[in-house]
Amino acid sequence: MKILDRYILTTYLKTFLSVFIILMFIFVLQTIWLYISELAGKDLDVWIVLKFLWYVSPRLIPLVLPLTVLVTSLMVFGSFAEKYEFAAMKSTGISLQRSMRVLMVFIAILSITAFFFANNVIPYSEYKWQNLRRNIAQTKPSMVVTEGQFNQIDNFNIKVAKKSGDQDQFLDNVVIHKKNNDKPNGNYTVIIADTGELASEEGSNTLSLILNDGNYYEDVQVKDIKDQKREPFAKSEFKEYIINIDLTELNNADFDKDNNYNNENMYTTGELVVELDSLSGSYNADVKSFSNNMYFRSGISKFGTHHTSLDRKEIDTDTINTILDIFNTSEKVRILDLAINNSRGTIQSVEAKKRDFFVKSKRLNKFEIAFHEKYVLGVACIILFFVGAPLGAIIRKGGMGLPMVVAVLLFLTYHFIGIFAKNSAEDGTMHPFIATWLSTAIMFPLSIWLTYRATTDQGIVDIDSFLQRIGKLFKKKEEKEE
Repeated sequence: MKILDRYILTTYLKTFLSVFIILMFIFVLQTIWLYISELAGKDLDVWIVLKFLWYVSPRLIPLVLPLTVLVTSLMVFGSFAEKYEFAAMKSTGISLQRSMRVLMVFIAILSITAFFFANNVIPYSEYKWQNLRRNIAQTKPSMVVTEGQFNQIDNFNIKVAKKSGDQDQFLDNVVIHKKNNDKPNGNYTVIIADTGELASEEGSNTLSLILNDGNYYEDVQVKDIKDQKREPFAKSEFKEYIINIDLTELNNADFDKDNNYNNENMYTTGELVVELDSLSGSYNADVKSFSNNMYFRSGISKFGTHHTSLDRKEIDTDTINTILDIFNTSEKVRILDLAINNSRGTIQSVEAKKRDFFVKSKRLNKFEIAFHEKYVLGVACIILFFVGAPLGAIIRKGGMGLPMVVAVLLFLTYHFIGIFAKNSAEDGTMHPFIATWLSTAIMFPLSIWLTYRATTDQGIVDIDSFLQRIGKLFKKKEEKEE
């Protein structure tokens, strides 16, 4: 390695490590602020908090690494141009591409490393982080109850509209689904209360849920088919109802316990291919099954097996205005009743199935996005390097001032385009492949244009040339008027 290459690489690496550490520290602080409600007030050891941050740090790399490459490239090449080091290189016949050669090799190695990191380290850390979050949440059940969604504690699924009190012990609009161990499928007991309170003595393994002004509903399970059709149930009202929940397992929470989680960010590329194939096959089978079911429910197949008046009389096509004229009056009534009932049933079935298909489609899109994101990370590092390096050489300004502002603006544009595209892909309005690669594809022509401008010693905007062209236009107008 030549002295110049060693000097450029050393300068770049020093700046790269400094920027990476600073940005990582900022994003970790932002993560602490985001998840402070899950960590505060639970008497956690410092080791558990550090483990939480250790597991959450790898998922920040897809944000920190591309931004680090962009900022470092702007700062280093801006500093070289500001100190006229590029001018000295060019005077000796060393072009911009030649000075970037050693860094191109470094960025290529970094991109390959980033792919393997995203493919192997991030899925593992995501799995451990999600499990640690679950185990931390179990150390204080009042923290488990999140407003506006169902939360499982023991055999109860609890949903509250609002929590209040110094320890979030007071609950409003409580809805509870109680599980039946004998019949795990289905919610046969529902408890609704206006207000509630979580109460527990210090050191006790029992949590008391005190409900006020509510109703208790229970579906009565009977074996006789005739009684089942009557759908028997029991209903009662209460002023106060107390539910005692055993917290033995919760208070003895094992922070290293692995739960059965299934998240698209927990898979490698090979596992994602298998999962995508499975989800796609299942989705297509569900759509086909629902389509066939709707066809048979429409009753069209019945007319192929039953004899109608068509078998007993000849049809005079001159007197037929509508297809119903083919049938007699009783058959017309039967057909219209069947059509109305089928239409109502079909609408209800489609509305019920629409949400189910949307959820399955969204899950499938998320897995496909996760697959492409592992490749995007490495490519983004290369593209942003060729955006930052020539742009730094053009603006000729080093340090943490202007380069940082320009880098943040560029990265925010890149990041927000990616977020909006991925959200559109999850909803099905954009293909996941296009959504994942869109922001990188937009930066690609920008990197080529900036590299060309920097190589040919041109600025981003040639103001002198622009003013000269405007002056020529005015001169031509004056000559025409004369």
